Amino acid sequence: MSWIRDIEVVVFDVLGTLVDEPGGLRAGIREALPGSDDASVDALLASWQRHVETEQLRIARGHRAYANTDTIDAEAARRVADQAGLSDPAAVARLATAGRRLPPWHDSVAALERLAPRFPVLGLSNASRTALVRLNAHAGLRWHQALSAETVQAYKPDPEVYRLAVDTAGCPPERVLMVAAHAWDLRGARARGMRTAYVRRPVGDPPTGADAFDGRFDALGDLVTALTAA
Repeated sequence: MSWIRDIEVVVFDVLGTLVDEPGGLRAGIREALPGSDDASVDALLASWQRHVETEQLRIARGHRAYANTDTIDAEAARRVADQAGLSDPAAVARLATAGRRLPPWHDSVAALERLAPRFPVLGLSNASRTALVRLNAHAGLRWHQALSAETVQAYKPDPEVYRLAVDTAGCPPERVLMVAAHAWDLRGARARGMRTAYVRRPVGDPPTGADAFDGRFDALGDLVTALTAA
């Protein structure tokens, strides 16, 4: 892994890579609908995720004007509430902000603490600016800077989102490492010339045999060890 010696800045995806997005949303649905069984909660979570994926894709294709994740999550929360018969406005409003209270994976906080003294560390997320601030505070994530795709009015894997990270890093893209648990995210970063490292997570999008990422790691700590030992 000689490529590691050339890395100047490390960029992390947040949702799914450093925090458990499905687990946090599932907890938010359970809070709003106490007593719901696992199958019902899972079905509502799937409905939420389908709405978010569909609307972000519509925006990417130019079929909808840009809307940040605050707006799309509020739509998803209303969709879930309608399906579950939840009519309490306060409960629906809190459910809409469940994406700001996602738990970190067990190793995320410690890994960032180890890495931050050695490298500039950036977060790069589709979450809105406001949601990202709240999420980082809730999860206890340590950044030198957290970047929201809202800044460029797009969603990953739009090239402008990765350009934002490279421009902020202030060095050539081949010296910027993108870390994610989603192969689709890393493909987008690689297309912009960034180095790429996949970290396995239970909810990620694993690489295929055709993916030529620079590194693949079973745990975030293994990546940090490789970077700090270089």
